[in-house]
Amino acid sequence: MTDSGWRVRLARSSRREWTAALLFLAPSLIGFALFYLIPFAMGVMYSFQDSTIGGRFVGLDNYEAVLGSSSFRKAAVNTLLFTGISVPLIVLLSLLFAHLLNQRLFMRNWLQTAFVLPLVVPVASIVMTWQILFDWNGTVNVWLQHWHAGRVDWMKSDWSMMVLIVVYVWKNVGYNIILFLAGLQSIPKDYYETAAIEGAGRLYRWIHITWVYLTPTTFFVVLMSIINSFKVFRETYLIAGDYPHDRIYMLQHYMNNMFLSLDVQKLTAAAALMVCGILLLVSAMLMIERWFRSFME
Repeated sequence: MTDSGWRVRLARSSRREWTAALLFLAPSLIGFALFYLIPFAMGVMYSFQDSTIGGRFVGLDNYEAVLGSSSFRKAAVNTLLFTGISVPLIVLLSLLFAHLLNQRLFMRNWLQTAFVLPLVVPVASIVMTWQILFDWNGTVNVWLQHWHAGRVDWMKSDWSMMVLIVVYVWKNVGYNIILFLAGLQSIPKDYYETAAIEGAGRLYRWIHITWVYLTPTTFFVVLMSIINSFKVFRETYLIAGDYPHDRIYMLQHYMNNMFLSLDVQKLTAAAALMVCGILLLVSAMLMIERWFRSFME
């Protein structure tokens, strides 16, 4: 068969493969477009109008109103503060626990199950547990009273941010542990043995072997932790309601209240700003990852 005949057959085979792939992906692509892309595009369009029905173009007026709102600025600061504290904390804890579970520990399988269990527990059950712990008459205040310390109204004080961080870490640390544990177990043991024979210490082996091989996993864990930190609204809403303490008033609270007041224009403008913020964080993380990879090479 001539070269032209082979090219025609390869082209036909490639078209058939692409057609089959599109047919299999079509249900997911259609669902993603209907429930994510199209609503988001419509929301961005509404954010530049003064009304959702027969509205006229008002430019950046809605964005200026949102940025000028003290409630939005407070929510944005609290969200960034929560992300800035909870993400490094959960990454460090999950890496530490993954190292421990990678050793030959007694009851290691039970410990792995205990860390993963919060992932499958419904959010309402988790919130009920933490309400029992941090309620005015909850377990923590009973312990404080037993040790002759004053009770604390945890969810109506500046301590509410700490409670929310603890809930977030407890709920999501198991997922990160699984990722780090998979990364640790994929590192060839021969590298550690060779480094030990050559006289390398534990710290040197961790920096030059473990950390290097865990870099892709670490960046992925950080990205997922950042994204999950922006989804902490469910726990906060169920624990503290529509208008929680100022310290845990998040961006999702602001958007939820705009939705309840039917102020769709400010709601969509705030959502677009939050999406832009997340994209900037993710883009910065990807740039840092590429720079780190080129530096290590």
